[in-house]
Amino acid sequence: MGKTFSKQKGWGLAAVVLLILLDQLTKRWAAVRLKTGGPIRLWPGVFELSYLENRGMAFGLLQGGRALFLIMTVIVVALLLYVYLRINPARRYRWLRLAIVLLAAGAVGNFIDRALQGYVVDFLYVSLIDFPIFNVADCSVTVSGIMLILLLLFVYRDADLADALPGRKNAARSAQDPSNGGGSQA
Repeated sequence: MGKTFSKQKGWGLAAVVLLILLDQLTKRWAAVRLKTGGPIRLWPGVFELSYLENRGMAFGLLQGGRALFLIMTVIVVALLLYVYLRINPARRYRWLRLAIVLLAAGAVGNFIDRALQGYVVDFLYVSLIDFPIFNVADCSVTVSGIMLILLLLFVYRDADLADALPGRKNAARSAQDPSNGGGSQA
């Protein structure tokens, strides 16, 4: 990684590890405490901790698709790592880096469960609206998704994204330059 690896990127990768540890520790606690002891109602009728083994993906969709989830996660995390290590270190891209960190941590946190147990431990339950039970990794993925949508809609433009990832700038210019065979010809 040499010159392209910075202290900033090291902090981001450390944050991924810490978020994965938080996710795994809370899931282990849920498995020990909630699986046998039953739910804990922190705010009766609103929020509780309740153990669930989710063999599907988000909201229990695609039950039994373990192999597909594992393969998809490896591909997505590899792509996220590639992008994260190449992203422009400028301060204006810190929120983009944070979104990538959260997404990677959440993906790996649930990957560990699926790979080792065949299911993901969920335990956070918003009973007020009967929302599907979720976990810390799911929170990371959801916050990341919201951040990416907001960043792409309101903060970054095409030129910003070209600047964020070295190499993309030249590809964007080539596509618009008719002398390079790109762009539209009348």
